[in-house]
Amino acid sequence: MTDTKPEKNQEEATSKARQLLGMKGAASGETNIWKIRLQLMKPITWIPLIWGVVCGAASSGNYVWSLENVLIAAACMLLSGPLMTGYTQTLNDFYDREIDAINEPYRPIPSGAISVPQVTIQIVVLLLGGLGLSYLLDLWAGHETPVMLYLSLGGAFIAYIYSAPPLKLKQNGWLGNYALGASYIALPWWAGHALFGELNWTIVILTLIYSCAGLGIAVVNDFKSVEGDRTLGLKSLPVMFGITTAAWICVIMIDTFQMGIAGYLVSIHENLYASILFLLVLPQIVFQDMYFLRDPLENDVKYQASAQPFLVLGMLVAGLALGHAGV
Repeated sequence: MTDTKPEKNQEEATSKARQLLGMKGAASGETNIWKIRLQLMKPITWIPLIWGVVCGAASSGNYVWSLENVLIAAACMLLSGPLMTGYTQTLNDFYDREIDAINEPYRPIPSGAISVPQVTIQIVVLLLGGLGLSYLLDLWAGHETPVMLYLSLGGAFIAYIYSAPPLKLKQNGWLGNYALGASYIALPWWAGHALFGELNWTIVILTLIYSCAGLGIAVVNDFKSVEGDRTLGLKSLPVMFGITTAAWICVIMIDTFQMGIAGYLVSIHENLYASILFLLVLPQIVFQDMYFLRDPLENDVKYQASAQPFLVLGMLVAGLALGHAGV
């Protein structure tokens, strides 16, 4: 007889880890209020924001390795990840409690693990913490105009209109996913760049273009919610165009705009960086064919785990190239 106990224990451990990180496939039943609060903040979503700060620091061309700069960069990562992304995710769960009851009933609010007033307090504390830290970073950088504070306020506003009525941008597959993509790529990039250099319109425009690839990544997350979105009338791309067409739109957006940035790097004579970025797109195309395009509903997580490391490495390559060129 096969002993299934180790397998069962492993499944339970995996489910608890997914629950804590805010991932798909978690289980309900957590009672520790701090773990529940962390689950609301979806730590798995902090990673691209933290990485975006690194890319922005690289594109500034002014980052110098020192203990002070490492600590300041870490503070900016805390701002972009746990505080502002945590605020965004908690706010989104607050306004998505009805749809989560359909798609992800194990989430803290629909499962009853945490009350609505407790969630409201968490939203306020995270927002105020983020705004306070951003102002302190402005003071450190000597900004005459509080750029970091303005970026945080802008990000908080986008998060609100993304999740909350009457605008609720996430109801529109194009606007909502672009807002999400820009928040994950452009905003933290601007923060890292502004902290160690001077934010300029070239960087702003380039990262907004790069965010169109982020739109494609955001669409990947819509496939897990397609039934609930259809039930509640949300116009995600899989609902509007169907699973197959939406999957193709997704991968075309991801690949085309990365290639476009590589083309720009060629135009400013950063050919080595452009070649590396181009090569990093190729394995993404392979994984798109292997996993995502064949069954986006089943393989969305597997595709993200396989392909996204190459996308985020490409972001850093682009940041280093822009810093090297002095853009």
